[in-house]
Amino acid sequence: MPDGDGASLASLRTTAGDFPLHEYRLRLAGREWSVLHTGAVLSYVDELRFLTEQKERMPYGVALWPAAIALAHEVASRAESAAGTSVLELGAGTGLPGIVAASLGARVAQTDRHELALYICKANGERNGAGTIEYRQADWSGWDDARQYQWILGSDVLYGPTMHPHLRRIFETNLAPGGRVLLSDPFRASSLRLLEEMEAGGWAVTVSKWSIGSVGGDEDTPARPIGVFELAAPPAADRG
Repeated sequence: MPDGDGASLASLRTTAGDFPLHEYRLRLAGREWSVLHTGAVLSYVDELRFLTEQKERMPYGVALWPAAIALAHEVASRAESAAGTSVLELGAGTGLPGIVAASLGARVAQTDRHELALYICKANGERNGAGTIEYRQADWSGWDDARQYQWILGSDVLYGPTMHPHLRRIFETNLAPGGRVLLSDPFRASSLRLLEEMEAGGWAVTVSKWSIGSVGGDEDTPARPIGVFELAAPPAADRG
């Protein structure tokens, strides 16, 4: 399980509008990826500080969240099956999981409803030479993509219960037969409720647990447990 080893943060003289950007580097299996972000929100304490003190001045979508790091590791662990796979990333933000998928040979569509997030996402894709990536500004509540994908990725996208019906519709509509939805989440109660409802509706749900530690090995900051939930749709005849 990743615990912060093989990753580093370095300040960059780069900005997105009024927000200074920093760099995160992920090293895994002899490869390296790097993404720009407005701030790292790795621990639970970081998250509380971000949501209470900084939410008015730092965009949520272009911060670096532990769920994105865990999902990137999960995608990298599936390198053998990534090549040629069609991938949809929801709420891409900094884009790390989709960038890893594209660099492994997947055809990736990265979506976010915020223009600034897509700007950073595209810059991150270009800085990694990440292969085939399409970028689209899209809102889940007004979703009009009818294409199907073999993988649907989302890191920390389940926190808002009002969005759950829209996400379920996307999963049901856009997941190709035999495909998988991969969702990473720090075990939020609202997220688990949706996953339990989907499992009750016939979806197969399994989870792998990752531990995302503080950068630099700060022993005073405990590692953050992150679940990567793999969802497989029920047989077509069983879908409501």
